[in-house]
Amino acid sequence: METDIKIAQKTKILHITEIAKSMGLEPDDLELYGKYKAKIPLKFIDEKRIKKSKLVLVTAMTPTPAGEGKTTTSIGLAQGLNKIGKKATVVIREPSLGPVFGVKGGAAGGGYAQVIPMEDINLHFTGDIAAVEKANNLLSALIDNNLQSKKGNLGLDPRTIFWKRVIDMNDRSLRNIVIGLGGSADGVPRETGFNIAAASEVMAILCMAQNIEDLKHRLGNIFIGYTWEKQPIFARDLKAEGAMAALLKAAMMPNLVQTLEGTPAIIHGGPFANIAQGTNSIVATKMGMSLSDIVVTEAGFASDLGAEKFFNIKCQQSGLLPSAVVIVATIRALKYHGGVNKDKLKEENVDAVNKGFANLEKHIENMTYYGFTPIIALNKFSEDTEAEITLVQQLCESHGVKMAVNESWEKGGEGAIELAELVLTATDSCTSCFNPLYDLKWDMKTKIETIAKKMYGAKNVQYSVKSQKTLDTIESLGMNGLAICMAKTQNSLSEDPSLRGRPRDFTIKIRDIEIASGAGFIVSIAGSIMRMPGLPATPSAEFIDIDNDGNISALF
Repeated sequence: METDIKIAQKTKILHITEIAKSMGLEPDDLELYGKYKAKIPLKFIDEKRIKKSKLVLVTAMTPTPAGEGKTTTSIGLAQGLNKIGKKATVVIREPSLGPVFGVKGGAAGGGYAQVIPMEDINLHFTGDIAAVEKANNLLSALIDNNLQSKKGNLGLDPRTIFWKRVIDMNDRSLRNIVIGLGGSADGVPRETGFNIAAASEVMAILCMAQNIEDLKHRLGNIFIGYTWEKQPIFARDLKAEGAMAALLKAAMMPNLVQTLEGTPAIIHGGPFANIAQGTNSIVATKMGMSLSDIVVTEAGFASDLGAEKFFNIKCQQSGLLPSAVVIVATIRALKYHGGVNKDKLKEENVDAVNKGFANLEKHIENMTYYGFTPIIALNKFSEDTEAEITLVQQLCESHGVKMAVNESWEKGGEGAIELAELVLTATDSCTSCFNPLYDLKWDMKTKIETIAKKMYGAKNVQYSVKSQKTLDTIESLGMNGLAICMAKTQNSLSEDPSLRGRPRDFTIKIRDIEIASGAGFIVSIAGSIMRMPGLPATPSAEFIDIDNDGNISALF
């Protein structure tokens, strides 16, 4: 089959006003970004309509390093729902340039389940991530200016400032830097660094804010550090929130595009799932539900990371009530968790599939904690054999869950009709299934340990001296009511990326805790997590090109 970009480029793309009309919007309702992209003003969010719409979450089993096609499945499912006569919209995250130029080479779905124009979506899109960069770095500039200035100096202790600048690129050389060198006119020397833009708290805030006033309030609540007298300093103390919000004015509006089959697609926000909440914005999800009967959305990585944060952070703070959950699984991931090496995943191995099902079993169990019996979407690859597929079907039946083979990569919406029908049945039978895993009023350790023990299967949780001190600080600041955002590897249910399958009786070690009070959560860090990734030895950027006619190649 042709490459993703070739398929996308040969597809006839509709003017974005045609997509808007299918949702009940007129051309003048949109903020147009050319012919094929538009922003939808927040005034079209309708809380009454939201209560009547259905929300479907797509999550996954623990992925292989290549990923299991969660975005492709989400897009294909939305197309499949439209094929069977439902008014469906897919709502997903924006790709970050770091992964696009690093490993992924694109993140707009695949095959015949893509969002278009894929080149624009994968590159600058409508400039939302650039706006996040500017707002984040404005705060950085105001912090360093306050350190330098005598007038209005807040007495910040430079050693306590953890706020960093950001850039939307993988660049390991920027992780740790020294600024302010050169003389007294060039600032106060201090150690700092860069994070990738998707890891910025500003990105997390953009995705949690429900209007401009809420956005300003959250930006003002960003915790910066302490004075020399150990008093906390927030962005509001620098009077930063107004200007930061002004930079994010357009970025607050969700982006409307389309799938290859003309299904409406709203793409907005892109916080990382192994660091931040890993879901698109609340306003994007609400917009989709305001303008369609059923919304398909996704959460980053597997259920232990993305789905957990979607339920406990996004749903608890927004009041959104999901109606069904889909877990994406693949034969190759089952074999991988059954002990097969990456270079042998294309070979038939029924025994490894059987052994690796323990991982999927845990993710099925995870969803029952929230009140859902999930549907398994087996994302089919050409090398999958009938014996392997039949075994997965039998194992799913033995665990009381429905399974559909998803062929949307090859066949588009037609290949996801069986999945769509199962999802529709699930949404009709679920009126109030959802229960959060924890109450926000619980103390921080109880919330952390509930996630670790129930979602990961850990036996114990250990806290470093540093993380314990931060927990004490959180209590002294009256922030115990914040949600927990666990940061750990996506490659294992544990914090050790080498542990495949379903690890048991392990200990989660919390090495650090960060305060993201603007976003409404604390970040509890287990294992080694990079906020600034590096490029691989052979980055995708080496292959991406453009010709004289403006045609871009090698995005995939």
